[in-house]
Parts: sequence; structure tokens; C-alpha cells
Amino acid sequence: MAKGPNAFRTISEAAEELGVPQHVLRFWETKFSFIRPMKRAGGRRFYRPQDVAVLNGVRTLLHSEGLTIKGVQKLHRDHGLAQVIAAGIGSNGSARLDPDIDYDASEARSRRLAGEARDRLAFALDDLTAIKSRLDGLLTRG
Repeated sequence: MAKGPNAFRTISEAAEELGVPQHVLRFWETKFSFIRPMKRAGGRRFYRPQDVAVLNGVRTLLHSEGLTIKGVQKLHRDHGLAQVIAAGIGSNGSARLDPDIDYDASEARSRRLAGEARDRLAFALDDLTAIKSRLDGLLTRG
């Protein structure tokens, strides 16, 4: 059964989807501070869909566009993460960057949405913690 488009990917699934070896993804993490997959206990990596989009942009910039690692770092520093992601969008994975798009505004919107999502998750965590306390109380009585 195939995973949905919003499902998290293991490093092997992400590597297969991008067509690069797993060690390359781990290497890119050391070179690009903006690549931050979720890590579970034991260091197991899980890539969100946006992480895979970032990796696809990095792959395109390095392999198709011919940028160096320092070149990708500079592009990110000067134009933001949205520009890196935009590089990977396209039917063949090597779309040209659109100079007419305001990538900084797009990145700001993404950060704001991420903050809102964080707030919703914190609220849900508080609810779940309260529910767990109630359940623990019921279990100790019984």
C-alpha cells in the first residue's frame, strides 16, 4: 500500500523518491542548516512533505542547475527557503527560478502558518495530557 502525499517518509523512502542514496541526505543535513527532518528516539529520521520538497530543491540546484554547496547556501541566505523549494518544482524536477515571485513574502507566510500550526498542536497536546491524567486516575481507582 502506497503512502499518501502528506505522510511522513523514512530516510529510505525519501532517498528512493528523490533518486539519491541515503548517505547523501545525511550529508546534506550537515551542509544545509535548513534541512531538519524530525528525529525520533534513536535518531530515526522522518521527513515531512515540506522536507522532501526542500530536498528536491537542493537536489535540483546541485545536480541539474550545477550550483555548488556554497552556492545553494548563498541562495538560501539571500532569497530564503521558498526559492530553494521553487527550484525543485516542475514536471522534470528542474524548473527555472521565477524572478517575478516575491519568495521572501512567501516564506514569511509559510513561517506564520507554521506558527499557527504549532499553536494548534500545543493546544491539542494540552487536551491530550488532561485526558491522559483522567484516564490514569480512572485506572488507579479500578
